[in-house]
Amino acid sequence: MTIPDVPNPARNLPKYAEKLTYLESLEAPSPEELRGRWLATRAWASLWPAALAILIVLAVWQLIHISGWKKDIFPGPGATLSNLSDQLQTGLLWHAIATTAQRAVIGFGLAVLIGAVVGALVSRIRPLRAAVGSLITGLQTMPSIAWFPFAIILFGISATAILFVIVLGAAPSIANGLIAGVDYTPPLLLKAGKMMGLRRFSLWRYLILPASLPAFVAGLKQGWAFAWRSLMAGELLVIIANQPSLGVLLSTDQDQSDMVSATAIIIVILILGIIVDQLFGLADRGIRRRWGLSGSS
Repeated sequence: MTIPDVPNPARNLPKYAEKLTYLESLEAPSPEELRGRWLATRAWASLWPAALAILIVLAVWQLIHISGWKKDIFPGPGATLSNLSDQLQTGLLWHAIATTAQRAVIGFGLAVLIGAVVGALVSRIRPLRAAVGSLITGLQTMPSIAWFPFAIILFGISATAILFVIVLGAAPSIANGLIAGVDYTPPLLLKAGKMMGLRRFSLWRYLILPASLPAFVAGLKQGWAFAWRSLMAGELLVIIANQPSLGVLLSTDQDQSDMVSATAIIIVILILGIIVDQLFGLADRGIRRRWGLSGSS
């Protein structure tokens, strides 16, 4: 007596599993879609706090305006934003932004170069640190506006006077940032680098500078704040003919008692400062991610 073959469902299971996996793969999002969703989520997570802060500021601003406090002088957000939109449609404001941005880039670039060189020398040469270490800190605490009479006498009413004060305002902070980063390099790390054959320039290039990078970036950020403030003060004091800048526009609005236009220019200055601060924030987050300090791992 022969036993009839009984169909075994397990034999057909792999085929059904393959078909099911294939159908699920058709419905699943592609890697590009997943990356797009991830980027959108990250962008929304970083944008909504800033958007909420802007809405709160606008609401408080509008409430102050509605309250009637200095209503004849203090403009509301509607009139100010409308004035800013009108100014952005003209070439004068864009020309002023370009002039100010050019001075900021040149002045800050010179400050980074000088501050990095001075910081590197002072951090490694003890007699030089004993001689000028306190002087660098003293220059950092010196108000930038106090340098303008000296700069105007030395260079006259020119862009060079503004750049001179920018460098004096920003370079000490950059130098101190690098000095602090070098000072806090772990001695054990220095010994390990020397045991691996690193000497002098190679020790600086491959060990000391990377180890001091977080403090140096913090010094750069602080130096930029000093440079931006020095630039705005310089453009208000050093009025150069035929060179419109944000400071010149602000000074003109002051002379004409145009509070609406002045507030619009202040908003532009604030936005430019925030944009640069965000760039430094990206650099800082990149360093933290590379060192495993971002908290996302």
